[in-house]
Amino acid sequence: MNRLDITEKIIAAKVSKGIKWSDVADKVGLSKEWVTAGCLGQMTFDAKQAKIIGKIFGLTAEEIKWLQVVPYKGSLPTPVPTDPLIYRWYEIVSVYGSTIKELIHEEFGDGIMSAIDFSMDIERQADPKGDRVNVVLSGKFLPYKQY
Repeated sequence: MNRLDITEKIIAAKVSKGIKWSDVADKVGLSKEWVTAGCLGQMTFDAKQAKIIGKIFGLTAEEIKWLQVVPYKGSLPTPVPTDPLIYRWYEIVSVYGSTIKELIHEEFGDGIMSAIDFSMDIERQADPKGDRVNVVLSGKFLPYKQY
């Protein structure tokens, strides 16, 4: 048994029971974005959170322990993703990555945007021409230090 086995079991239970990630997040007390990432094997839950997840998805005590293990992060199986939605994110970074980098450096200086001290919010935005996906990524700026 490994973390991927638990992720697959969670997804299977989600589908068979018709569970929504937002409902799971409400029960855990965290954002839907964080809980979804955790259930997909990219984040670590504490014991209390893991127990709630386990109850929702029918996990065994051993499987609940796997939710508390720090995962190997990075869920994409190929260098260039083939899933159309994920590929569009890859395309966004390919096209706009240098622009994002340039503007962050102009505003903040030499450094990076943290993916550790980070939050994300995904919402549907109604639009008469077709609903839009509104994604807000917020990461702490970490400047490179001189030494």
